[in-house]
Amino acid sequence: MQQIQFIGTTPNALIDLIDETVKKRLEDLKKNFEPKQPKEYLSRQEVAKMLSVDLSTVHNWTKKGILTAHQIGGRVFYLRTDVENAIVKLKN
Repeated sequence: MQQIQFIGTTPNALIDLIDETVKKRLEDLKKNFEPKQPKEYLSRQEVAKMLSVDLSTVHNWTKKGILTAHQIGGRVFYLRTDVENAIVKLKN
């Protein structure tokens, strides 16, 4: 069994130091923690409605690489985050 000796500190002071350090780490974690959101897939119709455009526009943007489509079977889907990230801020 290995022993560690702390000279010049009391057990209560050590406990307080550990407690403050843990509290600080938890506060840092709370500030930076973002819960992981499940991926949300949208149909072509939902994307068109979301962006207030026609289905043909969604199709054209997909062909041009502006939007990224995913397919399962015969169905086409778009990740909501991909659609939102495709919207770019205009430079003034």
